[in-house]
Amino acid sequence: MTGSQRIGHENLKLRDPKYVATVERRIAEQSGLAPREIPPMFTPFRIRGLTLKNRVVVSPMAMYSCRDGMPDDFYLVHLGSRALGGAGLVFTEMTCVAARARISPGCAGIWNERQAKAWKRVVDFVHDNTSAKIGLQLGHAGPKGSTQLGWEDADEPLAEGNWPLLAASRVAYGPKNQKPKKMNRKDMDRVRDQFAAAAVRGAACGFDMLELHCAHGYLLSSFICPLTNKRRDEYGGSLENRMRYPLEVFSAIRAAWPQDKPISVRISAHDWAPGGNTPDDAVAIARMLKGAGADMVDVSSGQTTREAKPVYGRMYQTPFSDRIRNEVGIATVAVGNIFEADHVNSIIAAGRADLCALARPHLADPAWTLHAAAQLGFTEIEWPKQYLSGKAQLERNLARAAQMALVA
Repeated sequence: MTGSQRIGHENLKLRDPKYVATVERRIAEQSGLAPREIPPMFTPFRIRGLTLKNRVVVSPMAMYSCRDGMPDDFYLVHLGSRALGGAGLVFTEMTCVAARARISPGCAGIWNERQAKAWKRVVDFVHDNTSAKIGLQLGHAGPKGSTQLGWEDADEPLAEGNWPLLAASRVAYGPKNQKPKKMNRKDMDRVRDQFAAAAVRGAACGFDMLELHCAHGYLLSSFICPLTNKRRDEYGGSLENRMRYPLEVFSAIRAAWPQDKPISVRISAHDWAPGGNTPDDAVAIARMLKGAGADMVDVSSGQTTREAKPVYGRMYQTPFSDRIRNEVGIATVAVGNIFEADHVNSIIAAGRADLCALARPHLADPAWTLHAAAQLGFTEIEWPKQYLSGKAQLERNLARAAQMALVA
């Protein structure tokens, strides 16, 4: 399962059911359950004081639907419906720490108390109506800010009303994007404190987990990537120097965030461009994050430069997660073209990640996890009591279809 995408969990179960049963029992026992056969994706996972009911994560996804950073009824329904849909953890989109930290005018924020109050409404709904947990992803757009909404001309500047940008160096993201200001010490202190203040607000909202966005060419990523960090001071040059400011920000939010609650960090594990970071660098980055107190690495890749030429495919970023988890000894989230239950079970069973984050599948189906359980014949999964009659009918219909297929 580790070396081939052609042999997944279900396929291997047909080839060697006794072996897969042994693996499933072992994973169940390691997860704190009695040894028994259970799809790996439905085993619990504990990190610091947080226990997730399963290994499925609703990945952070920009909705571009806020006004002045305020999450409204759309966010209540969007995140609430996915929490009702069975995932163990639901993440907000990248939530910005200042008005000028936004990617676009439609991006979410948590830089004031009004926004925090609106987020608390979402968090309370998730906690009061589901057994899912909800995480807050914090970020700063940096050189990729002041752009159009995602369904417009993405990554390109606004037609009017653009705001000034900050970055590690004066490197524009694209030919039409403005050159950001190279951050000085005053800028760095102010942004660091904005992150810490946002973490305090997030804790007051009751979020269960925090994630620091250090990927995809945004502000902190612009320090880490050698293609965008051209500094000649102690924050540029070597990887250790390029990590210095992201680690300062991480330390600030770790100090501000409750100690019993975990923090993950999203990174770009491969810049997919000559002269950029490689998977070897990603392992070193993860070691530094672990040393600073990070609990988990959310392993993405790319989007740091327009010169990137990624090699796409099913689960194409999972090998980066695999290396980081097993070489560094830190929990990881695998993300990237994971869209089948068999993908999740294969990744978890093979020890390539601890959690799997799915984005587009959850846009198409808020109840993706519940439907995956029914398709696998795992009837123990908890459904909202209001939807139990739908659970029963779905399971009957799937069982009937399977029986008819056998007869045919």
